[in-house]
Amino acid sequence: DTGNDEHLYECPMCCLTCTNIQILEEHVDLHLEEQSFLEGGNIRDLELAQQLQTEEDKWQRSEEDKREREEFKKLQRQYGLDNSGGYKQQFLKDMEREVDKGRMQPFEYHKRKADMMECLAFGIDDGKTKTTGIIEALCKYYQNENKDVRRVWLSTGVDHFQSSLGDRGWGCGYRNFQMLLSSLLQNSLYNDCLQDTTLIPSIPKIQSMIEDAWKEGFDPQGASHFNNKLHGSKAWIGACEIYSLLTSLRIKCQIIDFHKPTGPMGTHPRLFEWVLRYYSADSEGGAKVVCTSKPPIYLQHQGHSRTVVGIEEKKNKTLCLLLFDPGCPSQEMQKLLKQNSDGTNLKLLRKFLGSLKEKQYQIVAVDGVLSLEEKASRCEASQVLTSEKIP
Repeated sequence: DTGNDEHLYECPMCCLTCTNIQILEEHVDLHLEEQSFLEGGNIRDLELAQQLQTEEDKWQRSEEDKREREEFKKLQRQYGLDNSGGYKQQFLKDMEREVDKGRMQPFEYHKRKADMMECLAFGIDDGKTKTTGIIEALCKYYQNENKDVRRVWLSTGVDHFQSSLGDRGWGCGYRNFQMLLSSLLQNSLYNDCLQDTTLIPSIPKIQSMIEDAWKEGFDPQGASHFNNKLHGSKAWIGACEIYSLLTSLRIKCQIIDFHKPTGPMGTHPRLFEWVLRYYSADSEGGAKVVCTSKPPIYLQHQGHSRTVVGIEEKKNKTLCLLLFDPGCPSQEMQKLLKQNSDGTNLKLLRKFLGSLKEKQYQIVAVDGVLSLEEKASRCEASQVLTSEKIP
């Protein structure tokens, strides 16, 4: 009230004073319309933001699924589980490639194909990548070596097998098994275990032998990793498969896991010490060259495996492993058969402490024969197969 009979009306929303009730009502209506518009806009903005976020989440899940599928396929290819064929298919494809490049004549292709098919039919290795007599040559070399080797321990005779056209890139585990088996076949202690395996089996045959071990009940967890099938694939195998196969043949062995470095700069001195104890345990006296009755040792690390055939102790007390590598060409290994006075060819075999710096190593070491009862017990234990870990 202004005092002169003029009424004033105050807006309840913005405190504006109006002299007419109709003007005030129109003014308040404008406030309400504006508020409704703003609220509606906020709702629309929120809905749009939620929709965009949903689409972004969906796209990210799609991309993540795509990456996971690609990574899975990459792993399948890497470990030979991509159904791209096995030894025979790779052998033929690689020979065809050699013919196309002019490095192999067609008549040689057909001859090698026929030879391969015959070997696969009988389940035996063709022996074309085998080098024999190396351990014997090493014994002679070390007898005359007077520079820096104080003592050396060598395994029994071992043939070297190189990866071939059919298994290049994935066959190291099978080739190392062939090396180990070549030594066991020369030892009468294992005659009964190996009476059905008098010749070195081919890689497809070894795959079937591992499948047979799985069927007996060995390492079901490992078998499931390969969907219980190796034959016809390029699947990599490792220490567990070698253990299962040897144990199924009643060959006593153990897996030792060097699960972390035990020396400076990521080295594994305890691995070297274990190998030294393995080879020197039964040797007496101070002979410089000890040709032991011990089989070679299967050595596994991520992505590759090799065969330990001996160990050197230098005059400065350092240790050096002697390894057969399936990746080393047969032509190079054959150089070891020649008497080389300066030992330069031994670079192919020698691995010092600083040369083995993978995070983890596993070895499979053979040590005798199992009874049928012991085999059954180990089969049962392999249901939860664990390796002995070196702390």
